[in-house]
Amino acid sequence: MKLHRLELAGFGPFRDRQLVEFDAFDGDGIFLIAGPTGSGKSSILDGVCFALYGGVPRYEGAERRLRSDHCAPDDPTEVRLEFTVGDTRWRVTRAPEYERPKARGTGLTTVPHAAHVEQLVDGAWIGRAAGPRDVGLLLDEVLGLSQQQFLQVILLAQNRFAQFLLARNDDRQALLRRLFGSRTYSDYQDALEQRRRAAGERLAGERSLVDHLLDDAERIVAEHGLGGDADGGDGVGDGVGDGVGVGDGVVDGGREAPAGPDARLAAIDRAIQRAAYRLDTLQRESEEAETAHVAAGAAHSEVTALREKQERRDASRIALAGLKARAGDIAVDRARLAAGEAAERLRDVVERAERLAAAAAEAGVAEAAAAEAWAAEGEEPADAKELAARIERTTGDLALWEAVAGQERVLEEVRARLAQLGQAATRHADELRELDERLGAYPARIATIDGALVSARAVAALTEPRRTTLAETERRLAAARAAEQLELVRADAERAHAAASSAATDANAEVTALLRRRLAGAAGALAAELIDGEPCAVCGSREHPQPAHATDEAVTDADVDTAVSAKDAAVDAERAASDAARAAREAHAAQAAVAGGATAEQLAETAAVAQKALAHAEAAAGERDRLEAELDQLSAARAADAERRTALAERLAAVQSETAAAEREASLARNAVDAARGAFETVADRIADGIRRRAAARTLVDAMGMRADREAEAATAAGERDVRVGESEFADAAAVTAALLPTAERETLSTRIREHEVAHASEVERLRDLELELAGQPEEPLDVAASAAALAEAKATWSAAAEQAVRAAQTTEALRDRHRRAVQAHAEIAALSEEHALIAGLADAVAGRNAKKMDLETFVLAAELEEIVAAANLRLDDMSSGRYLLRHTDALTGRGAAGLGLEVVDAYTGHSRPPQSLSGGETFLASLALALGLAQVVTARAGGIRLDTLFIDEGFGSLDGDTLELAMRALDELRQGGRTVGVISHVEAMKEQLPAQLLVRAIPQGPSIVQLRDRAAV
Repeated sequence: MKLHRLELAGFGPFRDRQLVEFDAFDGDGIFLIAGPTGSGKSSILDGVCFALYGGVPRYEGAERRLRSDHCAPDDPTEVRLEFTVGDTRWRVTRAPEYERPKARGTGLTTVPHAAHVEQLVDGAWIGRAAGPRDVGLLLDEVLGLSQQQFLQVILLAQNRFAQFLLARNDDRQALLRRLFGSRTYSDYQDALEQRRRAAGERLAGERSLVDHLLDDAERIVAEHGLGGDADGGDGVGDGVGDGVGVGDGVVDGGREAPAGPDARLAAIDRAIQRAAYRLDTLQRESEEAETAHVAAGAAHSEVTALREKQERRDASRIALAGLKARAGDIAVDRARLAAGEAAERLRDVVERAERLAAAAAEAGVAEAAAAEAWAAEGEEPADAKELAARIERTTGDLALWEAVAGQERVLEEVRARLAQLGQAATRHADELRELDERLGAYPARIATIDGALVSARAVAALTEPRRTTLAETERRLAAARAAEQLELVRADAERAHAAASSAATDANAEVTALLRRRLAGAAGALAAELIDGEPCAVCGSREHPQPAHATDEAVTDADVDTAVSAKDAAVDAERAASDAARAAREAHAAQAAVAGGATAEQLAETAAVAQKALAHAEAAAGERDRLEAELDQLSAARAADAERRTALAERLAAVQSETAAAEREASLARNAVDAARGAFETVADRIADGIRRRAAARTLVDAMGMRADREAEAATAAGERDVRVGESEFADAAAVTAALLPTAERETLSTRIREHEVAHASEVERLRDLELELAGQPEEPLDVAASAAALAEAKATWSAAAEQAVRAAQTTEALRDRHRRAVQAHAEIAALSEEHALIAGLADAVAGRNAKKMDLETFVLAAELEEIVAAANLRLDDMSSGRYLLRHTDALTGRGAAGLGLEVVDAYTGHSRPPQSLSGGETFLASLALALGLAQVVTARAGGIRLDTLFIDEGFGSLDGDTLELAMRALDELRQGGRTVGVISHVEAMKEQLPAQLLVRAIPQGPSIVQLRDRAAV
């Protein structure tokens, strides 16, 4: 990492913008930051730290104090740092939170903490992140060092690097833990401790499970009397020899000791044999009862079947009697159906004679009506021949009149056209006057528009530049607003991440709590079995001063599995929430980078100004287009009006000529019409009268012929009817009509007759079959109550026997299940005991419960400390002229963490002593060597990042001349390989030895300034 350029404005003692070009010292490799005490030398390093991490440790995070007290209310506060990591150059800009006057009204408003990161790509700065949070996340990835590591290896602040040398072991452990991230090893220790407790809880749980299963099995044995004669029996012989009963113990000293698991399992096994014997007996009894139930069911079914046949026979007798009673009605239906079918064969001839007689009567009525219509026209009665002659004469007259009627229509059209021509002539004359007036006004209007068009074109030319400016501003504004929305999304995502992380922690705690509860339950179960004076099954003690209390609820394996599943789900949810939060941060950073660090409010004001300017230009463009269109319209209108005037004059002349011709045509048509209309108002009226009289004559002629034809047809049909009826069984046509039946009624009669015949035959056959089947049986219905009672009694006996057999089977299976599970759990206890012992030993070793009292994390940090001491001694040996070396020690101390001690080996005495015994100058040299060694190891652990810039703040004032020379020689070695070292000091000897200097001084007005001192002046 190499620093290039630092800008400070309104920061610390600097009011005006100050520029520090670190690249100016590349040739020297080491330079001095000099100046009077309090001038602000350390504030330069504060600016570097604030730019990269957003805080300054010596101000304890009070960012408001970073703003210069010399600033006016409107002066900005800003820090900008350019640096390179690897091959990439970055620029970060930060402004702390401070107050400034409100833009509107009175009072102050708070300017929030702002940050912006850019990357140099192909010579141009490209925004990569905006906002303190996104900038911090990006810089964490770029730098690879935390703020604590950065201050320990790059900014060696005043007295900070001496703290590591003189710290207690606990403080040194805390610092190393932050630098090397060794918290993981502490997590390993916690995980192993949790596994040790879990293994103990599983062991206690298995023991508790064995006792619980045995207790449950013994309860079942006692409830069902399966314990042998010693425990009381149930009267059912079991065929198994009695031994030690369930729960029996061995008498020791007059007191019965509890039986062990093996003895209890053996007793339960004997009870299972008794239960199996009892089950066989009850199953045989159940099978015998089932056989008796089947026999009773068969006897009852036989009696029931005979009773049903007797009932069907009696019902058949009743049905057959009913069918015989309906025989007379069926005979009547059969006679009606025969007469109807005979009449149906004469239906057509009778109905045709009636239909033609009615048609002849209707034709006579039509003839009378036609004669009345002819008389209504004022005509005299006439025969068919006279009417035909009249029709022919009238048709010839109509042809002549219709020819003249066309001229009558032409006359009306000519009159209408003459009226239209008169109106058109008047209208054309009026339009000619209006056109003449309009053509005279065009020149003045065109001159006015030409003047306004010149100014509108000048303003409209600015439209595109202003539109481009507005588009860019709106793009940045949209990005800023999107960044504000994404800030909410990011906050929600981070809250969701925090909630998911908390839920994962709670789920893990729930698993731990369940395991502890299960262990407590096991402890309570063991404590319940303790007897005063008897040895404890766990520790062997005969004294039990504080036994555990049994818990109310037992924790099962299912409970633990459920909690573990919930914990795994919570961990997955936390991982998903973390990914969502990271995606939200990246989206916000992208939008904020497009916005360029400006707020939405600022960009909205800029956009509003640009919008107004664009609106003004667009309005001018619109006015220009409107005026040009209006000018074009006026020119086109003037030409159109001139052309229209010429056309109107020509049309007026044509209308006048057409009017004269129409008047001549009207005079000729009027003479012909007057001759053709006679006494009528119009020729059309005379034609309508002739057509009406001719139609009346034709109707009368047609009616006369129709009447004669219909009367002849009716007489022929009546003769045919009389012949057919005379040959039939009916007396006349009226008798045929009376015998006719509707089709539906004929079908109904036929169906009723057929159904009665089928039903009678079927019932006779059914009764015959039943009589044969019941031959020899009593006429009275059999009684089924006795067989039903016998069946119910057999069923009850079978149900009771089956229920006892089922209960015996359930009892046997329950005992076998408890016995099997207890045997399995008892077999697992030995393996769990070995596992618990192994995990407990490993947990004790990792937790530091050993002779060195050193846990795993301290052991790892001790190895890091050894590397740090080795790297530091390479420089301390040279700086102390071979007198001093640092040495790591893991000796136990009265207090604090063991394994992280430091001591100084003095070559003059050959003895080691504590670092606190060194003088001020010696402490500085040893601390500097240790800090440089620490920087070397930390950067190697951070991925081998190269440190091309290093700062050391003060401490040289405690050195004598010779020691200062040694320190300067060590610093001179640091600049090898292109590294640049900045030293902050007010020691005059340093000024003489370091010609490259950055001078910080206060001007008379109060604020400080930074100057690059000319080498010639040193």
